[in-house]
Amino acid sequence: MSDELEGKHGVQSLEVGMGILRAMVNGHRSMMLKDIAAAAEMPPSKAHRYLVSLIRAGLVEQDPMTSRYDLGPFALNIGLVAIDRLDRIRVGLSAIAELRDEINETTALAVWSERGPVIVRWERPRRPITVNVVTGTALDLLTSASGRIFAAHLPKATVDPLIERELATTQLPADIRSRKDVDRILDEVRRSGISGVSGYHLVPGVEAVGAPVFNFKNEITIVMLVVGVQGMFDTDPEGPVVQALQRAAGALSLRLGYTGATAGD
Repeated sequence: MSDELEGKHGVQSLEVGMGILRAMVNGHRSMMLKDIAAAAEMPPSKAHRYLVSLIRAGLVEQDPMTSRYDLGPFALNIGLVAIDRLDRIRVGLSAIAELRDEINETTALAVWSERGPVIVRWERPRRPITVNVVTGTALDLLTSASGRIFAAHLPKATVDPLIERELATTQLPADIRSRKDVDRILDEVRRSGISGVSGYHLVPGVEAVGAPVFNFKNEITIVMLVVGVQGMFDTDPEGPVVQALQRAAGALSLRLGYTGATAGD
């Protein structure tokens, strides 16, 4: 074909086809032929020829009722496989390092385990007084920022046994003495999108704020945390530290394929 350049220069027609797919992805919705052609900067007749081949490959499909084009089953499968192969800890580590550089506070990642939330990575800021975070230790569900976030977003069947155990056996602060107190706290976590604890009763003088990270299944997969010394750490939800945390967690969720609706919605 005259529009193909073989060898080290690649295949031009394939690159053109990828340009059409890119235009459709950036459109964020099903599109008419004229809109795809305009976005891909080519005549509609040329775009149509490529769309026919993309449909045959399963990368694009056309709705017979509206004539609109959208990504096909094979394209969706490619996306899901790529997301599933992402190492959430690796990309999370990069995210907390970037957040640490932005706010100059201790940042950390927590994942869920059978024993509750566990800190798996943390980044030290460049300041003389910092908080050292112990990795590998399971945190309490009701008195840690990560625990409250996981409890608010994981299935009740997963977290209820741990909640009941802590209510029965753990020395809890005065504002957490009943299941009604717990439900009130978790409702606020879901509403605000963050969880903060100050003067953590097991580690006096430490405070933390966490935000959830969701994956392509719209399920919580990680909690991003900012940890600091009480009184030296801005935990205002409208302040720059918490706002930066929420932006970073949101960006990481998108990187992991989150579509904007939690699994229970």
